[in-house]
Amino acid sequence: MLRTWRWFGKNDKITLEMLKQIGVEGVVTALHDVPNGEVWTREKIRDLREYIESHGLKWSVVESLPVSESIKYGGADRDLLIENYKESLKNLSAEGIHTVCYNFMPVLDWARTDLEHPNSDGTSNLYFSHAQFAYFDIHILKREGAEKDWDPAILKEVEDMKQTMTDADEHRLVENIIVKTQGFVSGNIKEDDEHPVELFRQLLQLYQGIDKEQLRENMRYFLSAVMPTCDAFDMNLCVHPDDPPFPILGLPRIVTGDEDIRWMLEAVDNPHNGITFCAGSLSAGAHNNVVELARKYASRTWFVHLRSCHIYPNGDFTEASHLGGRADLIELVRIFEKTNPDLPMRVDHGKTMLGDEERGYNAGYSFLGRMFAMGQVQGVIATVDRELGLEFKI
Repeated sequence: MLRTWRWFGKNDKITLEMLKQIGVEGVVTALHDVPNGEVWTREKIRDLREYIESHGLKWSVVESLPVSESIKYGGADRDLLIENYKESLKNLSAEGIHTVCYNFMPVLDWARTDLEHPNSDGTSNLYFSHAQFAYFDIHILKREGAEKDWDPAILKEVEDMKQTMTDADEHRLVENIIVKTQGFVSGNIKEDDEHPVELFRQLLQLYQGIDKEQLRENMRYFLSAVMPTCDAFDMNLCVHPDDPPFPILGLPRIVTGDEDIRWMLEAVDNPHNGITFCAGSLSAGAHNNVVELARKYASRTWFVHLRSCHIYPNGDFTEASHLGGRADLIELVRIFEKTNPDLPMRVDHGKTMLGDEERGYNAGYSFLGRMFAMGQVQGVIATVDRELGLEFKI
């Protein structure tokens, strides 16, 4: 597979010079300075593409060209926003970029409660605690009816937690759940917003009355509208699974596992309508057999995220080693190398290690931790390529 790396543009503290030295072949990035819903002009795309190519690398995948909230909940301006999306796809194709990763998660992109959960070896990982997330939902967000969505055992933990939570603890939960993991991804809430919880409540209000079936229908509407453009300009759209792959905050999630993926691919049955196979997101759901999903959907996979999660008995999960956890990345590499050895792949959500935490990297996107993971995965790919008689590109 093509070894790629998520890079956050010219202001990223991880430079293209650094990526070139560690064996990265392709760059995964986006026009992070363009507000959601606006057209990506050919000039802006070309400027960034040429900058990447001047460092001997290729812009391989867009992650992401955001799907505006109004498209997801079916707002009055969704047709205009879809037309802008189609224009952006056309401009990307004109600049030689043909793969776009996107998601259809309402309001909240990937969610974690702890961004530096300590490991026994001194490193740290991202972590999701159901009890802490429920505390945020009930006592910070104060979502109406939130208690009904949580099991009694979790509600008991929340009440116990309430006795010891400080203002600083609550502030950290807000930062971890709706600021530090979202601002650089979706743009809905930024780190300098003064009232992030209130802004978040307003975003949730937009989805009043939107259940799973309606969100599915809105996704079908979007995909049906953009597929003719994808056909005309050879653009592969690949949806990212929901992270975590279950409903949260009263919001439906519609890309959580086998049944959802099958529905999405059949609802708009077009080869340009595919998936980003994020092994980490899928392995965070106990209902998912990640290897079987890879075998089933490899032919409709246009991009791969290689990471893995470990689920604890109480349902909490953490990022695992790239050679451990539930995902079985070794077998996944075998599957995808057999299907398409030119498929772009990136390692994802590496450990924080050896001072990464002091360098101001985006949450989950450490340099040394991801470089360590890239080394592990490169070794796996080289071994599998030898098994299959393929040439490994050093």
